[in-house]
Amino acid sequence: MLRASLGAGAVGLAVAMPERGRAADPSPPAEPDWSQSLGPGIGDRVYGHPSRFEADVIRRDVPWLTANAEASVSFTPLQYQQGIITPSGVFFERYHAGRPTVDPARHQLMIHGMVDRPLLLTMADIHRFPSESRIHFIECPANGGMEWRAAQLNSLQFTHGMIGCAEWTGVKLSTVLEECGIAKGASWVLAEGADGAHMTRSIPLGKCLDDVLLAYGQNGEALRPEQGYPLRLLVPGWQGNMNVKWIRRLQLGDAPWFTREETSKYTELMKDGKARGFTWPIYAKSVITFPCPEMPARGPGAYEIRGLAWSGLGRINQVDVSLDGGINWTRARLQEPVLSKALTKFTLEWRWDGRPALLQSRAIDETGFVQPTLAELRQVRGTNSVYNNNSIQTWQVKPDGSVFNVQLA
Repeated sequence: MLRASLGAGAVGLAVAMPERGRAADPSPPAEPDWSQSLGPGIGDRVYGHPSRFEADVIRRDVPWLTANAEASVSFTPLQYQQGIITPSGVFFERYHAGRPTVDPARHQLMIHGMVDRPLLLTMADIHRFPSESRIHFIECPANGGMEWRAAQLNSLQFTHGMIGCAEWTGVKLSTVLEECGIAKGASWVLAEGADGAHMTRSIPLGKCLDDVLLAYGQNGEALRPEQGYPLRLLVPGWQGNMNVKWIRRLQLGDAPWFTREETSKYTELMKDGKARGFTWPIYAKSVITFPCPEMPARGPGAYEIRGLAWSGLGRINQVDVSLDGGINWTRARLQEPVLSKALTKFTLEWRWDGRPALLQSRAIDETGFVQPTLAELRQVRGTNSVYNNNSIQTWQVKPDGSVFNVQLA
């Protein structure tokens, strides 16, 4: 219905636009007060903080979304993210039993089960292994879960903010498992956290030997407590809950454990009421971060549409942008670096004539997977699902520049 009312207004331009950045009065501005006195020196900010003018750049939560704060989530402010790295202080949180305070001097990692030499490692032991740093995203599979039936929240932060991308530093899990010696027949690993929920997930051994990290660093510093300090699992490209935080135990076995979090939770509910078994990767997805509900347009003129794309299957190959709800598409520019299983920034120059527009983005990854429409997902999955909504997002731009979360019939 929205598509029919839009017509071709979003792409045709008939009015002259002012040049980007041109001031009405070219004379120098008056000297501001902050340029006429000494500012504070070093010593008053031992650990740096953002400017007070950036006070809105914070995680936010939806109080009615979960039963209590100990089993809840806060959302990354994607509308303010400047590049592909999410600052540690606003990286989304997801708890199943609150945030434990773990003493790294007492924390240990046990590796047992189908191994030749069970190990009990301290943090000092783990830091002795060869380290590496990699940039990867983590996304909760419930990201966008409220949108299955209808557009729920008019906010980029709340529709897509259960994601963050960081530089992670740690030890390859394969390196540690070599020290244990993997017994013949072992094919699965059970990862368990040290939080009150003892969060557990079964992970195929092949993935653990591929690119999984035991991470103790994030963005150049130690993990934050909310991100699993002092040690977490990083399972690149796979569902966020598999990146078990405060990791305390790894058990090797010959079959999955079918724990609560991989049976009654984090599975894809289908139309007939049955749930799929294991669905691990995060499939290609993207979203426009400007304009968006929190960051509207400020009148007709020249703009740069900006957004983020990602895929748990590898690199993003292409992002297309539509101004008319998916009728026509234009290829966006991908900004370097374009990394595997990391956020990728895309941009497209846009001269807006002030008429209504329906903005969408569509990601295609290096495997050829194309981000689906919500209608395509619903055709297979119905509307009772919660997890793994990677559908195309539609932002409706109104003539006054305001932006709304809509779904097209």
